Amino acid sequence: MDSVLYLGLAAIYAVLFLYGCVLMRRDASPGLRYLLLIVTAGLVWDTGVIGIGKYMGEGDLLEGLNVARFWVHALATPLLVLVSFDLMRKAGSPWASRPAAAWGAWLFTAALIVLEMVTETLPLKLQPSMEYGALRYVSFDSGGPPLMVILILIPLLTAGIIVWRRKKTPLLFIGTVLMAAGSAIPIPIPIESSAATNVFELLLLLSLWLTVRKLASARTLSFR
Repeated sequence: MDSVLYLGLAAIYAVLFLYGCVLMRRDASPGLRYLLLIVTAGLVWDTGVIGIGKYMGEGDLLEGLNVARFWVHALATPLLVLVSFDLMRKAGSPWASRPAAAWGAWLFTAALIVLEMVTETLPLKLQPSMEYGALRYVSFDSGGPPLMVILILIPLLTAGIIVWRRKKTPLLFIGTVLMAAGSAIPIPIPIESSAATNVFELLLLLSLWLTVRKLASARTLSFR
């Protein structure tokens, strides 16, 4: 069942990626917020590899594809810090307009990449795991959400509050809160699946793209 769910998630992420490409093409002033395209492409890869796992079977090829999942996660996910910073700046935050804020965002992003690589990616040892019909390779030491993911929620939540106050859209704030709740609290779902956290990731990404759409120029986004 999960293989189908993950392939469905991969398809939705692919649609969001194309949607993001359209937004960037029609935006008169694209900025760092469109690094979200890299994050979205990474989620296409992540969910797609999990979705096709059982059809490929255990082996070096599937293990290699899963190793790439962890590298993509380490290098792409921290870019959400820069996305958050650019959304704050686009929303008109005086603080985000300062050079020191830009330096801080870049340094925080780099620090999160190093943190994830040192603690998770470089010492990575994988083992096959079949769960609810989906085959993937997971870390021997897999547990709760990595520290890097928890730290990324801070700039996302800050951006959500600022955009809500200045542009009157609570979407990013709601998406971030749901993501935090979904990562921290076991939530029962009507079907047996390990994809619950991925659904919250999807909601967060959707809220991010809708926020990008909200902050883009209405004229340049006209589809007439």
